[in-house]
Amino acid sequence: MSQKGPGIDLDKSLGYLLKEASSALRTAMEAVLRPLGMTVTHYSCLELLAQRPGLSNSELARGAFVTRQSMNVLLQNLEREGYVTRPAQAPHGKALPARLTPRGRQSLEEATAAVRSVEVRMLAGMTEAEQADAFRVLKSMVHSLRAGDAGA
Repeated sequence: MSQKGPGIDLDKSLGYLLKEASSALRTAMEAVLRPLGMTVTHYSCLELLAQRPGLSNSELARGAFVTRQSMNVLLQNLEREGYVTRPAQAPHGKALPARLTPRGRQSLEEATAAVRSVEVRMLAGMTEAEQADAFRVLKSMVHSLRAGDAGA
């Protein structure tokens, strides 16, 4: 079965290039986090909790771009290993807000330095003005796509 009409020229597709950049970034982050015993999702969870203590499983899942089920498994592991704490009972509703432990903060500190080195490498060929422009353009793309989702 053949495709009707012209396909997307991958060499000129901004969407494809963004996906390629995302994949390359994730691969580079996994490479520096693996020696620390972490995945990108593990790191993302700790970073989110450091910046927004008390997030629920659902909020963490959205922030780390994973399913609630995947985040629940990760949180159970992080709690068992002493990186986060959660109350035995929900303060209200069903959500069990998570918080970093001192061990979680120490682990995050090491991981943040490793991830920062990847970002520095990624941006090495750009001036500060180019970095600011790229940030602005990407934020605009995200905003446009999310605004389109709201109208669907």
